[in-house]
Amino acid sequence: MPALVGRTHRAQQSYWYCTPAGLAEAAASGELAPRACRTTGKRIAASKTGLREHGLALVDTVVAFDHAEVAECADWQVEVAHPTPAGNLVSDGVMLLADGSSVFVEIDRAMSYARLVAKLERYDAYRNAPPSGRGNAARAPRSHWQETYAGPSLDRPFPPVLFVFAPAPRRAAPATREASFHDRAQRTHRPASSSWTAKAV
Repeated sequence: MPALVGRTHRAQQSYWYCTPAGLAEAAASGELAPRACRTTGKRIAASKTGLREHGLALVDTVVAFDHAEVAECADWQVEVAHPTPAGNLVSDGVMLLADGSSVFVEIDRAMSYARLVAKLERYDAYRNAPPSGRGNAARAPRSHWQETYAGPSLDRPFPPVLFVFAPAPRRAAPATREASFHDRAQRTHRPASSSWTAKAV
């Protein structure tokens, strides 16, 4: 029987990931929502420290929400691309809640505050992008976010954006980074349509 997980060693530590067989087994279980581009995680496990630690921080976030009974591990998608007029916006994670609504999740370990605010502005650009379909006699054209997240009757608002500040070497403590980000984001032009929050872990 092929191995379901693999392991790579870096810096005297072991990092585990799904093998293709493990990914196939997980998909066959019916516990994961169908998705075309699911990957094994081997590239992240074997990557340089920044990408690998970012991936681990995202896993920690998923597990924390699972333990808090907010969303199960299977209710997440990671590295989700969303089209905007300026190119794709890639969310670190999209969390599906029990009521059918979604939350965008961004993990910060080493990004500058300017880049974090710029990403928040990209979310607003995604929200305000023009409709992507033609519509028909029964309904008006809808934007990508409405087609994907608003529900069939458009009763759900644009998903909130949650920034999670994870510990990182040579960086200020997460709570300090959270406070600084709040301050900078509020001093920057932020349209009222954006809904966001930040959380230190």
